[in-house]
Amino acid sequence: MPDLSTTEYAVLGILAEDPTHGFAIARALRADAEVGRIYTVRRPLVYRALDRLVERGYAEPAHIEQGDSGPNRVVHRVTGPGRRKLSRWLGEPVSHVREIRIEFLLKLELLRRAHRSPLDLISAQRDSLQLTIEALDEPGPYDHVEIWRSHNARAAGAYLDELLAKYS
Repeated sequence: MPDLSTTEYAVLGILAEDPTHGFAIARALRADAEVGRIYTVRRPLVYRALDRLVERGYAEPAHIEQGDSGPNRVVHRVTGPGRRKLSRWLGEPVSHVREIRIEFLLKLELLRRAHRSPLDLISAQRDSLQLTIEALDEPGPYDHVEIWRSHNARAAGAYLDELLAKYS
């Protein structure tokens, strides 16, 4: 079974807070919302992700509620396997410096909303990033791409150091 997409994890993370319907999840992922300012997802993609989560057994319909001014809404909840999948993902550092901008920040926000400490994730991410910084320090062809990568890695390292100081 293939891994979940970032959109599916975002939907699962919001759904894990409380059983809710797709419209409320889409509202949380709008560009002007707390999670949406990190990772914005349009409503049709939220419903598609929700359907895939149900197909994979990570979410399930809980009940139907009357819509405010439209059709009835299906309220979904996270299953046990869904909670475990989300928990593992929230604890894993991202693989590349470029993923810190979206995936790592999304994980931090979902941890904050779940009232969970981000310290283990931040520490694991800092350790993981250190290997990248050391590799970029190795002598070799030094062109504009490598300069960019080196500066980004160092900036990400400083950011993670500041987070570690804040949460320690």
